[in-house]
Amino acid sequence: MAKQKEKPAPESLGLPCVGVETHAHLDYKRLDPEALPGLLERARSAGVARLGNVFLGVEAYCANAPILSAYPEVFFLLGVHPNDAGEADIRHVADMGDLFAGEPRLRAVGEIGLDFYWKDTPPDVQERFFREQLAMARELGRPVAVHSRDASAETLRVLDDSGIAGEQVLWHCFGGGPDLAVELIQRGYTVSIPGPVTYSKNEDLRRAVSILELDRLVIESDAPFLTPEPYRGRPNEPAYNVFTAQTVARIKGLETADLWRRTGDNARRFFGLD
Repeated sequence: MAKQKEKPAPESLGLPCVGVETHAHLDYKRLDPEALPGLLERARSAGVARLGNVFLGVEAYCANAPILSAYPEVFFLLGVHPNDAGEADIRHVADMGDLFAGEPRLRAVGEIGLDFYWKDTPPDVQERFFREQLAMARELGRPVAVHSRDASAETLRVLDDSGIAGEQVLWHCFGGGPDLAVELIQRGYTVSIPGPVTYSKNEDLRRAVSILELDRLVIESDAPFLTPEPYRGRPNEPAYNVFTAQTVARIKGLETADLWRRTGDNARRFFGLD
């Protein structure tokens, strides 16, 4: 039996510590304070300088933001996910507005949007929450991180109605093809590329990445989901973003370190990070 090839460690790519993880769920289900230092150290060793944690609702934020606040490299996103809208209270949007006003680490409203893949939350309920949160973001002058699954036309319609400028919109976890890429380019959106760009069958996604504008690209893990090759099958973590960047760099004809720096700069600009 042939010996299984050893997987490369994320730090083996030797990337500079200038990368930005734009979207992780470190508190998914339960934040483990004991595991957190090791996870963040692995990210730093791989070249991740800043990390955005996405809180799905006020309760998650209040429970876990105090723990993550001990780590200066972590910044926050907060929003009601479309799949949670059916169980949420619309008054939570006003509560989120109050939190944003008092916490400079809260850099963007998200992830918010529409998800028609899962059928548990009626589309009209999802759209109401989406519109309310877009209005809050516009009032606060904050950018938005948008979730859209099997709902791209409807998501674009709501965004077009929102009055939010294109440079304030991040299309999280892009998984579409060239046609959707063109729609996002025309609107001036920033586009976040996740681990599935590394999967062999995702040629349509790689064609889309080839036409997306480099100064509007960022990288994300969506941890613990969507783990890139060569670690597909394990829970995802921010350190694995280096493998996503490696594939995107190859598509763009760049050295991985160059792509890493440029997407990091794009993320710092989008979120207003110093």
